[in-house]
Amino acid sequence: MSEREYDQEISLLAQKLTTIKTVLNFAAMSSEIAKLEELAANPNLWDDPENAAQVTSKLSRLQNEMEHFSKLESRLSDLPILIDLAKSEADAASLKEADAELNALAKSIGELEVRTLLNGEYDSRDALVTIRSQAGGVEAADWAQMLFRMYTRWCERHSHKFDVLDTSYAEEAGIKSVTFRVSAPYAYGTLSVEQGTHRLVRISPFDSNARRHTSFAGVEVVPVVDQSDHIDIDEKELRIDVYRSSGPGGQGVNTTDSAVRITHMPTGIVVSCQNERSQIQNKATAMAVLQSKLLDRRRQEEQAKINALKGDNSGSWGNQMRSYVLHPYQLVKDLRTDYEVGNTGAVLDGDLDDFIEAGIRWRRQN
Repeated sequence: MSEREYDQEISLLAQKLTTIKTVLNFAAMSSEIAKLEELAANPNLWDDPENAAQVTSKLSRLQNEMEHFSKLESRLSDLPILIDLAKSEADAASLKEADAELNALAKSIGELEVRTLLNGEYDSRDALVTIRSQAGGVEAADWAQMLFRMYTRWCERHSHKFDVLDTSYAEEAGIKSVTFRVSAPYAYGTLSVEQGTHRLVRISPFDSNARRHTSFAGVEVVPVVDQSDHIDIDEKELRIDVYRSSGPGGQGVNTTDSAVRITHMPTGIVVSCQNERSQIQNKATAMAVLQSKLLDRRRQEEQAKINALKGDNSGSWGNQMRSYVLHPYQLVKDLRTDYEVGNTGAVLDGDLDDFIEAGIRWRRQN
């Protein structure tokens, strides 16, 4: 095996960091941090709790980004010293440590490089994810629940906070639909590439003849609305229904009619929430979800106009986006990027980073 070209690899990573620093515009970021720090120091800031939360959240995110970048720069500058010492003393253990550090830095800088591609208007927002079972009956409902577990495991791997807002359970097994919010920097930009139809091929655990079944589930991802967003909703255009929350198998989980379903009649959009403690809280949460879905609808309409002007008739890239085959062979393949892996168990346990990165890079090129 040829000796590793440490100097060349470190030089390439240093060049990537320089490019990232330019793209992220650290000068503007530093200026924004200073302004936010001034606002955060204002004793009257918390007179408006919602605005205060946004200011402190954005400040924390920007400070963490700057700190993360500085740590990567520091680690990269220290690495040549570690390598030189290991080589001069012929210390195999230290050289192995340097190899591991170089690999870790390459991975972290690669992830940060992908972050520079998330520069859409809403990419930095939290994400609202809805998973719905599609064709396939009980198989599809079970598949929807498997996808839900996959995404929550992905969140747990990254220590991302997620809150389940509404769950509609299927009668036999699995779920008809689930909506949850992922709260993390660039959650929407990151997860938006997961939108589309996911197809599962496997031997059905619900088929006594052990036949192979194909089932489908849809994933929808929209950005969470911001205080600066203006989505006018006329209360007269809403139908609001209240009902009793239910759990798996239709069992009641609440003795009062606290769950809320809101139908926006002009668009036909239906949202619901049953996970809060009171009807008032459920209605507020459902309205926030409706705001997000209407915002995404407006964004799609604006994009459709742009595509029409460009003569783009390619349609949505989101449909039929990934295939998961568990039988007769093991393979997960992204149908847009052609990225594929054979370790289906790891993917279904939340190992999605490589698929997400490939999707982000693919979207940027198209």
